[in-house]
Amino acid sequence: MNGRLTKVALELVGVPFRLHGRDPQRGLDCVGVVTEALRRIGRTTTVPEGYTLRGTAISPFIACATQSGLQPTDADGEVILCMVNPVQPHLLVRVSGGFVHAHASLRRVTFMPGPLPWRVAMQWSVADFE
Repeated sequence: MNGRLTKVALELVGVPFRLHGRDPQRGLDCVGVVTEALRRIGRTTTVPEGYTLRGTAISPFIACATQSGLQPTDADGEVILCMVNPVQPHLLVRVSGGFVHAHASLRRVTFMPGPLPWRVAMQWSVADFE
């Protein structure tokens, strides 16, 4: 597990939720949490545009992860793309004991103890970036 990514992701807990949010001062969504955490460890990221809270397409998220230099993995990646339901992809950052993610219903970034209750569609490793 990438210790720096874990640390900065946990620092985002409590930030307000905002759809398409990219600024921790104004709010973050799940993409914003991942991109902000990666930015804080010195990574350049790209983000998908025009997505909604409900949508079936995960290809924009996969393309952005690839463009951001994340490495697909089959085992315990640090960045997780899961399907909350059949029409809602969601990104999370794996941290010790659980996950950091933007919780739309709670209107803030939260820590969710693991394991994930949702199907994992894709996961990426950032361990090589330290």
